[in-house]
Amino acid sequence: MKRLVLGAVMLLALTGCASTPTVHTDYDPSAQFSSYRTYTWLKKPEGRSPLVEQRVVAAIDAKLAAHGWQQATGTDADVGIVANVATQQQQTLDTFYSGPAWGGYGWGRWGGAGMGSATTTVRNYEVGTLVVDMFDMKTKQAIWRGTASGTVPDSPEDVNAKAQAGVEKMFASFPPGSAPAK
Repeated sequence: MKRLVLGAVMLLALTGCASTPTVHTDYDPSAQFSSYRTYTWLKKPEGRSPLVEQRVVAAIDAKLAAHGWQQATGTDADVGIVANVATQQQQTLDTFYSGPAWGGYGWGRWGGAGMGSATTTVRNYEVGTLVVDMFDMKTKQAIWRGTASGTVPDSPEDVNAKAQAGVEKMFASFPPGSAPAK
């Protein structure tokens, strides 16, 4: 029985380490992304750590530069970018069963030795979401949205790695209609 519980704990630990942010993107199909060359930050993300915020902005800047976009100041830019970070506390209940608790043989109508026990553990964790919106500065219309959401790790190194992975995945098929980046 100890092996079963240990195996379940190891599986949960490995699953937690391997998880990447869930990413979704959406865009206005009438937007002419090929005509956009410049962008400006209308609002940069604000969250738990200013260092993580700076790294997220730098990662987005690098992705846009890789597509030939240049950062501009003020309203002269083609595209305005607004980024937001939100966090939410969540919890899960993990229940582990031990003991016989079979069934089918035994006494009474329901049978079974049913003498097993269950232990339930409450696990609290934080989920973070990065939302990046792009607006055409001339028309003031939304043209693109990307969201990345996942469990916020405890260590700063893991937070940075997960934020980078979210930005990478978010911009993998940017601009819309392009082939995924390799």
